[in-house]
Amino acid sequence: MPVTARLSKRFYDVFGEEIANELVNWFNQVDDTYRTDLRELNELNFSRFDAKLEQRLAESDGRWERRLAELDAKWGGRWTQLDAKLEQRLAEVESHLTWRMFAFWAPTALAVIGTGAGVISLLLRH
Repeated sequence: MPVTARLSKRFYDVFGEEIANELVNWFNQVDDTYRTDLRELNELNFSRFDAKLEQRLAESDGRWERRLAELDAKWGGRWTQLDAKLEQRLAEVESHLTWRMFAFWAPTALAVIGTGAGVISLLLRH
C-alpha cells in the first residue's frame, strides 16, 4: 500500500507550489524505488531459502532412504534365517509325526491282518 508524501500548507506557502510538488514527487519516487528494491530483495532471499530448504529435504530423504535400505537388508537377512530355521523345524516335526503314525498303525495293521488270517483259517476249517 503506497504512501504518498505530502507537505504542510506552510511549506507550500514558503517554497511555492512548483518546488513543493517537485520535492513530493521526488520523495514518492525514492519511496517507490526502495519498495521495488525491497520486494526484489525479499523475493531473492525467499528463492535462496526455498532452494536451501529443498536441498536439505532432498538430503534428508536420501539419509532416510539409506537407513531404511540398511534396515531392510538387516531384517531381510534375519527373516531369511528365521524362515530357514522354521522350515527345518517343520521338517523335523513332520518326520517325527510320520514315525509316530507308523508306530501306531503298524501294530494295528498287523493285528487286523492277524485277525483276518485267523478268521480265514477258521472259515477254511469248517
